[in-house]
Amino acid sequence: MRRPYSIMRAHKQSGYIDILYKVVGQGGSLLSTRKAGDTIQCLGPIGNKFTISQTTTHPLLLGGGVGIPPMVFLAEVCKTNKNLHPFVIMGSEIPFPFTAKPSKILMPGIPEGVIAAMPLLDDWGIASRLTSQQDYQGCYQGYVHELAEKWVESLDDTSGVEVFSCGPTPMLQAVAVFAKKYSLPCQLSLEEHMACAVGGCAGCVVPYKENDKVVAMKRVCVDGPIFEAENIY
Repeated sequence: MRRPYSIMRAHKQSGYIDILYKVVGQGGSLLSTRKAGDTIQCLGPIGNKFTISQTTTHPLLLGGGVGIPPMVFLAEVCKTNKNLHPFVIMGSEIPFPFTAKPSKILMPGIPEGVIAAMPLLDDWGIASRLTSQQDYQGCYQGYVHELAEKWVESLDDTSGVEVFSCGPTPMLQAVAVFAKKYSLPCQLSLEEHMACAVGGCAGCVVPYKENDKVVAMKRVCVDGPIFEAENIY
């Protein structure tokens, strides 16, 4: 069966995309052996997309593990809008898939010494910081939502902040709690196994809430993968 992967970058003019993936299981192992020029079968893009509100000025992008790629994609979209000032926080408990470097961009509320950033984002002029509990140099020793909270608490006005996040379920649950605590709009991109990716098998359904009551089961592949946090957690 197919594996669901996020697109990290899309190059329209040259006609190719970048996919950052982690080798887990036989399918990922087989994909990792492919060579340039090999042909693979794929289906996509599927589902919906992040939608940035017109009132948003400071998108807060939180990515964990294999949830990092869509945050890079969204950051690049933000880069084209001069009215948006995104802040990207990425977390990983294994070595990051890039060589971190000290950021040139200062951010309020960030503890001294937390300076590790993704070089690509820094080159774009987009602020980023890295978190982990593995004592990686320059990283915040903790979770992405914990560092995000320090940044939010340093702001005089949070009305322009909107949260966008992708990562493992426990992380998304914590991000949803964080967003609710500060009354921040929050969109989550869920990670689920998808057997068919066209909504036919209903193997990726999640409970969908309204006013804290489950009113439906939504398919992550076609109804999502992005949902408002208040409708899921």
